[in-house]
Amino acid sequence: MNKRTILSLGAAFLSLFTINSHADYALNLKTPATEIASQIYDLHMLILWVCVAIFIVVFGLMFYSIVKHRKSVGHKAAQFHEHHWLEIIWTIIPVVILVVMAYPATKTILAMKDTAAADMSIKITGYQWKWGYDYLDQNVKFISTLSTPQDQIHNKEEKGENYLLEVDNPMVVPVGQKVRLLITAADVIHAWWIPEFGVKQDAIPGFMKEAWIRVEKPGTYRGQCAELCGKEHGYMPIVVEAMEQADYDAWVVAQQDASAAASAGADKEWAQDDLITAGKAVYEKNCSVCHGATGAGIPPAFPAMTGSAVVTGPIETHLDMILNGKNIMPAWKAVLNDVDIAAVIAYERNALGNSTGDSIQPSAVKAAR
Repeated sequence: MNKRTILSLGAAFLSLFTINSHADYALNLKTPATEIASQIYDLHMLILWVCVAIFIVVFGLMFYSIVKHRKSVGHKAAQFHEHHWLEIIWTIIPVVILVVMAYPATKTILAMKDTAAADMSIKITGYQWKWGYDYLDQNVKFISTLSTPQDQIHNKEEKGENYLLEVDNPMVVPVGQKVRLLITAADVIHAWWIPEFGVKQDAIPGFMKEAWIRVEKPGTYRGQCAELCGKEHGYMPIVVEAMEQADYDAWVVAQQDASAAASAGADKEWAQDDLITAGKAVYEKNCSVCHGATGAGIPPAFPAMTGSAVVTGPIETHLDMILNGKNIMPAWKAVLNDVDIAAVIAYERNALGNSTGDSIQPSAVKAAR
């Protein structure tokens, strides 16, 4: 390889950095939105600069020694043994540095765990693959699911600004209020994580973990499940909307009215066609992930709906499967209401290549619980 070829390859390599030099990027933590996140940010910057100072001192002395005591200027290698005072000094200094860094770190960790005197409490439950929010003080409960269109996921249309970071029902909190978070899971280990809040807490089945937030300004904050939890792990976003108190109060009233309407819907008699129509939306939102939009499934892990022995068999067995789950099939009784379950049963039995001609009423689902 001649010199000209080498220079050409070098110029081509350097041009890659020139092309990418205009990219918009930032290398730091996200802007804090809570008191704890601010403490974490300050702690991060403090330790970063301590490490930079240590780096400069250690490597500065090392390179100074290499340059000033090199063989080419006449220095010869010296033979020497331990120096007790020097060893004591370079042991004490790191200990002092660690203590200086440990104090604010311990203070922040203790503050992160202090959920006392909370203004409200929200129970957060991780499911495969969605989040459930239960406002223990306001009698509000709902499920939050990814709302990014499937066409974007399958590259059939251009991806949106908040691709895979948007949901149908965001968690809503009032600004300036201390919110206690009770975090658990219903199936496998998940993790509730929003960088701007400084909260990253594992959601473990059978355990209730605690955290807290006090959002300082209104806005929309986005995060993701941070624990590998199955095939749709990357499709389990978290969205929190922080509102002023008056707006939050209005949202709570609207949620309570919607819950009352859903309860009323469970007591009325539904036409089968209406159940099938409603069930299509429930199926596409919750079931198509595993069983496919057409009901073909993803064998062998996820069986087909079309011709399924459960779907085309006794309706009581079908209902029990959806309510309580089996093997890798999750229990949907904590996720779907009575109308949704009755509707999806009607859709699965009378669509997707099936035609049983029967259905079940939401009142029967309510009784089966």
